[in-house]
Amino acid sequence: MTAVEVPVTTRKDWASDQEVRWCPGCGDYSILAAIQLLMPDLGVRREDTVFVSGIGCAARFPYYMNTYGMHSIHGRAPAIATGLAMARPDLHVWVVSGDGDALSIGGNHLIHALRRNINITILMFNNQIYGLTKGQYSPTSELGKVTKSTPFGSLDHPFNPLSVAIGAEASFVARTHDMDRNHMIETFRRAHEHRGAAFVEVYQNCNVFNDGAFEGITSKSVRDDMLIPLRHGEPIRFGSEGQWGVVLDAQAGARIVEVAEVGEDALLVHDETRTDPSVAFMLSRLSRGPSEPTPIGVFRAVDRLEYSAEVTRQVEEEIERKGPGDLAELLRSGATWEVS
Repeated sequence: MTAVEVPVTTRKDWASDQEVRWCPGCGDYSILAAIQLLMPDLGVRREDTVFVSGIGCAARFPYYMNTYGMHSIHGRAPAIATGLAMARPDLHVWVVSGDGDALSIGGNHLIHALRRNINITILMFNNQIYGLTKGQYSPTSELGKVTKSTPFGSLDHPFNPLSVAIGAEASFVARTHDMDRNHMIETFRRAHEHRGAAFVEVYQNCNVFNDGAFEGITSKSVRDDMLIPLRHGEPIRFGSEGQWGVVLDAQAGARIVEVAEVGEDALLVHDETRTDPSVAFMLSRLSRGPSEPTPIGVFRAVDRLEYSAEVTRQVEEEIERKGPGDLAELLRSGATWEVS
């Protein structure tokens, strides 16, 4: 088999021999199934695929994939993935992280990987709680959240993960949820195909410590009226009868209206390729939490210079200008040296 050949595989080929050990009913099972079902269709080899995780329930993910993987340390998965993507640009590097892992101790690593536009695909499982450590509030928990670490209610203003990513000018930003396998598969596919840093927030139910956190928008009985599908090139419209839409208001920004009152021509046409991130940011702020109509899908997908390719270009240009360096000579040199 040559290096360019990709064997035909099935979900079974991408699943490891490890027993999956999440709490029964956890949304992580659904996300894992979506990834394992997607991988055979991506045209990639298992040997060229790496899953990097931090600490938390989501961080078990690499154990269950029959690929290379690393269970790293708390919050540092984007940093480790950055090094890997820089050293091995031929690999397909995925990062799996939870809302606590990614946005608390890992916050700086996340935003810098996004702003640099490293070629990695980041999946952030957001259950609005710390699950592995037994139910403390997380950076995405709502104000007033009563937990073991906030018995009187949380006073911390929560992060909006998509606003953080768009604020860092990530070149690909999307949201999906664990109750819709087809939507997850398509969103993950888009993220993988993007050249640069891709960030996907996945609403994921923790049925032990934060059960039903997203039920008000993701359950089948309310989904049509509560989820706002973002489709590139189409007016943003939702509702069981398409009765609601989104417009841009000069004073209030993006807001929800009744289509019958404003007319379809007034609706905002979604453009995920818009270079300016301001409209995508407004869409990320349309909902104040998972109890209001919430946009879902790809918010932003723009072309931007990819970091590792640019570093490689700089190195190659310098070698062409000066010739290759001599590492052995450098190691035998004194304790100091001059950089010209």
